[in-house]
Amino acid sequence: MTFWKRFVWLFAMAWVCISLDGVGGEAWSSELHDAVEAAKHATVGVLRHNSDSDEAPHQSVQSQFAIRGSGVHLGEGYILTARHAVERTRGGKLEIPQVIHVLTDGLAELSAHLIGVNRFLDVALYQLDENSNAGELPFVSFTKEAVRQGDEVFTVGYPLGWGPALSFGRLGNPRTFLPTAQSRLLQVDLSACSGNSGGGLFGTDGRLIGLIHAIIQTQTESQERRCSRFAFAIPGPLIEKILTTLKAGESYVFPRLGIRMTVMKVDRQWRVAVAQAKGPARKAGVKKHDVLLAIDNRSIASAAELKSYLIEHTVPGQVIELRVLRKNAEKVLQVTLGES
Repeated sequence: MTFWKRFVWLFAMAWVCISLDGVGGEAWSSELHDAVEAAKHATVGVLRHNSDSDEAPHQSVQSQFAIRGSGVHLGEGYILTARHAVERTRGGKLEIPQVIHVLTDGLAELSAHLIGVNRFLDVALYQLDENSNAGELPFVSFTKEAVRQGDEVFTVGYPLGWGPALSFGRLGNPRTFLPTAQSRLLQVDLSACSGNSGGGLFGTDGRLIGLIHAIIQTQTESQERRCSRFAFAIPGPLIEKILTTLKAGESYVFPRLGIRMTVMKVDRQWRVAVAQAKGPARKAGVKKHDVLLAIDNRSIASAAELKSYLIEHTVPGQVIELRVLRKNAEKVLQVTLGES
């Protein structure tokens, strides 16, 4: 066993031992062991781009590899990762590379070409090149079960560039909102670091329930390398929703309501209100200062909840029912959604 392979293996085993404390002391069952092994072998590290190297891949003389993020193999060579885990700056502008290189847990370096990205969900999809023997790389599938707060979960990834490392914990609030994504997120109580982004969040059966998106910084290694006990994942059903269009080389079209939102105080309660209405909303009669009460009989408590409902439950062309408060009187408006 080479030095680097031995180091990575020891690091991963140490991480497992530390992280097992988060499983509530329950027995390490053979089923969980098999699920973890399958997830680990399906996880890849996204290598940093090195445009200055003229070495052929088989002639590389680098003393070590550099990993910037994580990804997971979905089968047929498709590699799912976070959009921000592959973004790079060139000429002062952010760009998504057409080709990335990933590292398997067996230390094989494989190249993959871009299939598509979705900025709303911070998702990027790549496919391994035909000569990469993708059929030999294990893969995972999405869970069909509904997830609940308190569920045991684990993640596999390359925190701070090392791994594959395992971390265990529990699912927290499944309806968390951050300004970094347009949809709801799964809040997770487990150890995560910079580099875990793009890695899978798994249930104890080894099926994919989400993709690691962000962390809240609690410990600082440097300005760009962070660790946390609060991680956030993009829910699996939202990712599945856009995968078909990405695989077809198309962009998923999200619905457009046409409302720029603000907040207003109604009695003692802060409520979401309309700062500007245009497009579909304006055509339906929505006006500035309308207080948004409900959409399709679901109450609206925040702008994030409204956005998440539109993304998860509606499509362009669908007619939704918007209930608003206007000058102390409630009104129900029918809005035909446009395209974003």
